[in-house]
Amino acid sequence: MMTTQYIAVYTTTGSREEAQRIAKTLVERELVACAQISEIESFYHWEGTTQNDHEFRLVLKTTEERYQAVEAAIVALHSYTLPAIYALSIAHIHPPFAQWINERTCVR
Repeated sequence: MMTTQYIAVYTTTGSREEAQRIAKTLVERELVACAQISEIESFYHWEGTTQNDHEFRLVLKTTEERYQAVEAAIVALHSYTLPAIYALSIAHIHPPFAQWINERTCVR
């Protein structure tokens, strides 16, 4: 029996509006069960200089099975040349919450 692996996919955007658009689209497409948006401050090296920007982090709950589709959708919707997109495995999860993720992201 195959066990479902749950993941949290992370990305950042330059505006709240873009974060909201990506979050809404991924939820409506049933690629993610839910999306959380938080304002953050980022420091990073880009094009020869150190940058300091206000960004918006999206945390997207889904399954390992959906990762490739989530990544492709983020790339298609994102304004950044090189969006940060990565996933962390969820080692422990409340079973009713896991079931809800399954129901919201099941492949039909």
